[in-house]
Amino acid sequence: MDAQWYVAIEKGLFVKRDLQGGQMSRDMTLFMDDDGKAYHIYSSEDNLTLQIAELTDDYLNHSGKYIRIFPGGHNEAPAIFKKNGVYWMITSGCTGWEPNKARLLTATSIFGEWKQLPNPCVGIDADKTFGGQSTYILPIQGTDSLYIFMADMWRPESLKDSRYMWLPIQFDENDIPFIEWKDRWNTELERI
Repeated sequence: MDAQWYVAIEKGLFVKRDLQGGQMSRDMTLFMDDDGKAYHIYSSEDNLTLQIAELTDDYLNHSGKYIRIFPGGHNEAPAIFKKNGVYWMITSGCTGWEPNKARLLTATSIFGEWKQLPNPCVGIDADKTFGGQSTYILPIQGTDSLYIFMADMWRPESLKDSRYMWLPIQFDENDIPFIEWKDRWNTELERI
């Protein structure tokens, strides 16, 4: 290994404690809002609570502004997007490597009141998120309505054989997101 990496790690260039009080941050994502503000969204308190922490303007530290959402809710694997001024977050319950029912959360302000809606997955195996766990939601540039739900498909008996799932997020007549399994799909077919 390159010795420069060890020196950089020792100096804290790449690794540092993000929360002074020893609070954990695990199963996390980053989100940049349309105003350029960025947020660190993570499971904390032994996966009991989700937290959203604003990052400093250089994106290197927490600004000190944060919110705890759904304390005691056992949410992990947050994946977030914003559409028409509304924030949507898909999370997973805490069942180790076993897939479980996805959870859909929504708010009109990132630091506002978050509400939980029913499972966004529909159809066969929806109660197990089609065998996956949320990891990220990819907005497709140049559109205002195409988002890809990305999920890890863990294989605990052989982690190197784990896979990924990408499915289009669709919206019902009330503009609420839902996900259904598709064996094949094309971004051109999904544009609204």
